[in-house]
Amino acid sequence: MRTKSSNFRFYTLVWLIFLLTFGVGLAMGYLIRDRQILPITTNAFPLFQQAYDLLVEHGFYPLPEQKNIEYGMIRGLLQAYDDPYTIFVEPPQHELQSQQLRGKFGGIGARIERDSQNQYRLFPFEDSPAKRAGIQDGDILLSIDEVEVRADMPQDDVLALLRGDKGTSVRLVIFREHDQREYRFQIIREEIALPSVTWNLLPEDKLVGHIQVNLMSSTTPDEIKKAIEDLTLQGAVSFILDLRNNGGGLVDTGIKIAELFLPAGSPILTQTYRDKQPQTIQAEKDGPFTQIPLVVLINNSTASAAEITAGALKAQQRATLIGTPTFGKYTIQLVFDLPDGSSLHVTAAEWEIPGLIPPIRDHGVLPDIWVENETTENLNGRYIQAALQALRSKNSP
Repeated sequence: MRTKSSNFRFYTLVWLIFLLTFGVGLAMGYLIRDRQILPITTNAFPLFQQAYDLLVEHGFYPLPEQKNIEYGMIRGLLQAYDDPYTIFVEPPQHELQSQQLRGKFGGIGARIERDSQNQYRLFPFEDSPAKRAGIQDGDILLSIDEVEVRADMPQDDVLALLRGDKGTSVRLVIFREHDQREYRFQIIREEIALPSVTWNLLPEDKLVGHIQVNLMSSTTPDEIKKAIEDLTLQGAVSFILDLRNNGGGLVDTGIKIAELFLPAGSPILTQTYRDKQPQTIQAEKDGPFTQIPLVVLINNSTASAAEITAGALKAQQRATLIGTPTFGKYTIQLVFDLPDGSSLHVTAAEWEIPGLIPPIRDHGVLPDIWVENETTENLNGRYIQAALQALRSKNSP
């Protein structure tokens, strides 16, 4: 997924496409909550105009506020467009997704959890701004910057309020049960890392490093490089790159991870945008890990940018793939930021892996060694045993 900032022209274009192609369905099924008469300045879609006017004139319930009507219009447009990957994301969710893909955010360094009464409780990390300010495990969150934290508030909304730019302050009111008192805090946000990679030596074989990649964020290639260097210092000589349940992320990250393991000139990805010739991306230089024995674990939830990495390493015969076929998502979405902090994710291109047989659009990326998963019993153990066997065969003379 590649990001671009939207501009007024793009936003206007989306609006005009909606008016010209879809109307009545955009308003259907919409909850009516708050009466407000909105000006509609175009006659390009008379059916929608008539439906709106009838609702204003005869509707028993009040109309929604303008923002909610616009959101409903956009969702209706995308429903008619009928592409599962072209989606509209509201501001809190968009901000959280952006932070995940950046691999870091400005925050107070605390985990939030709901209790049995759906109250939000804070659990500060060690040496975090929240911990240093005096937040204690289990403090009940009452308000953030004067916004009441209600039991029905979505968790994404709470997280979005807690997070912000590094160096900015946030005001919290909490309730502490043990002394039945409210406390007020003003905390300066700091940069909090969102690691996308974890690693360890395999308990079954201390010469094998296991690298689990959970997301393809902008920091992931450097995290993988650090993992391999650290595991090598611990004695690892072979490696498992675990992409199971990795739903993807940034297309460029999928490419950069493949480049870590491929020699210069290796084709990685061919992408095709509308009205443009296909473009093939190759490794620009030898990767730092072109010689290490490597296997890649995949499953049906390995998707998008993670499939780029797995597919390229298989097509270049650089790694043995173990598991089940991947998800099979071969499209690229551009992310356009809208003026209110929401975003539109638009499918703008398709991609394929040069030399990958069969192509990803047929069955996803197929493994070289299948791990049957009709039952979950000892499934992870079967993956690891298959990986160890493949690595031992690579290391055999």
